[in-house]
Amino acid sequence: MVQIHILSGKKAGHVQVVRRFPLGIGRAAVNDLCLDDSGVWDHHLTLALQKRTGFVLQAAADAFVAVNDEPQTSVRLRPGDIISFGSAKLQFWLAAPQQRGLRLREGFVWLLLGVVTGAQGILIFLLLK
Repeated sequence: MVQIHILSGKKAGHVQVVRRFPLGIGRAAVNDLCLDDSGVWDHHLTLALQKRTGFVLQAAADAFVAVNDEPQTSVRLRPGDIISFGSAKLQFWLAAPQQRGLRLREGFVWLLLGVVTGAQGILIFLLLK
């Protein structure tokens, strides 16, 4: 659903795919995304999915968080936003969608076409008698 690209720090280059919200980010092991970088608090920020507003970043009380180099305490995130806190920099992005398998639907369509073709053959045979 969402990808968090870690741009700086000890885990730079790592991509975290997020499928469950809220997502806690911080130094403590209880967080969903643990970053052991300088300036990162035990629980620094939370990413939540809200029905009406979309993805929202909520900073912990008195924690410094900047989104696109502007200090924020609570902000709606958009794809490509850069989140900076402590010495860590993250990029918020949407994950590539996974396509469902279409074999069952395709098999049903072919079966339906076979039944229609067979019914037409039987109908033609009965009309020619």
